[in-house]
Amino acid sequence: MAGRALIPIQLATTLLLALLATSHAGDIAIYWGQNTGEATLSATCASHKYQFVILAFVFQFGQGRAPKLDLSGHCDASSGGCAVLSSDIRSCQRRGVKVLLSIGGGDGKYGLSSPADARLVAAYLWNSYLGGTSTSRPLGDAVLDGIDFDIELGGTKFWDNLAR
Repeated sequence: MAGRALIPIQLATTLLLALLATSHAGDIAIYWGQNTGEATLSATCASHKYQFVILAFVFQFGQGRAPKLDLSGHCDASSGGCAVLSSDIRSCQRRGVKVLLSIGGGDGKYGLSSPADARLVAAYLWNSYLGGTSTSRPLGDAVLDGIDFDIELGGTKFWDNLAR
């Protein structure tokens, strides 16, 4: 009788192990660019810990403001110095890591005043960071995988227009 009890336990154990082997944990994302002591972008992606790296932040945009990117001590976007990240971005993408750009943040100057303002910001983001073209691409010729909305300021108006 004891031998028969082992078969269901062995079967249950085998099924549980098979289930665990085929399940997938949630994808992990990290914000990168606000801590001067953090690893390089390329090293962050090479760590195999993250499926998404979110470059943070374009902290100023909309309402007639010139968009500004701040990647802390990593590079100076105002002088074109962030174009050096292009090869790191492509390295991340070759490893299967999606690289996104975060807009907003808790300490910025941003907001949208109208649907037309949202379209202007959308055009800027598309042409400067995504699949469009511009003579001034802050991250060089790399094409990012998407935009992260970290909207903590500026009310709730017109963000849906920007997303569209």
